[in-house]
Amino acid sequence: MEALERLAEALGAPDSSHLPAGLIAELQPPDVPEGRLTANKACQTVAALQPEGAIIVDEGITSTWDYYPMTPRVAPHSILTAAGTTIGWGMPCATGAAVASGDRPVINLQADGSAMFTVQALWTQAREALNVTTLIFANRRYNALRNQLVREGVTSPGPTATRVIELDHPTINWVNVSRGLGVPAVSVGRAEDLAREFRTALAEPGPHLIEMVLHPEG
Repeated sequence: MEALERLAEALGAPDSSHLPAGLIAELQPPDVPEGRLTANKACQTVAALQPEGAIIVDEGITSTWDYYPMTPRVAPHSILTAAGTTIGWGMPCATGAAVASGDRPVINLQADGSAMFTVQALWTQAREALNVTTLIFANRRYNALRNQLVREGVTSPGPTATRVIELDHPTINWVNVSRGLGVPAVSVGRAEDLAREFRTALAEPGPHLIEMVLHPEG
């Protein structure tokens, strides 16, 4: 934006109040969805409600593919994503972003499997009272591993391979984990509930965690 402003000044270009109508697209976030929560509806809810200036840290892995097509006309924001195939960087990255930009809300789109690698970052967020809202995409499986098996031609993995992929024996209680590390937490399974809790988390100072229990698409 600064570069464009300097270019306009150098060229003597008109300011935005004199630009032709329709040249600059109006902001148009998606509607807030309703019903049973899916990965798509979770992404849509975030895109609909994220505030201007938010820092989005995306380690949703396979759950956040739908987020990006929904955001071209939402309020200006920053996105931080992984540069490679490592997992477990999302929570520490969100923590660092909140330390570096304490005046901006940080929203961590976080897969449940990779969150287990660095869950101690929640304790740091609580200790430092950082404005991080962690959204756990709880599909209760390492979906990236399942997709890799499909790429290798394994469409019906046996019980041993399935146990490596699934995260429900036992199911991780994210509310208890988060509260135990000092971060207020809730669990939701409907889009309306996510919207309500997301608004609350953004309005209150300090860290929050919302477990989003995802249902299959369709």
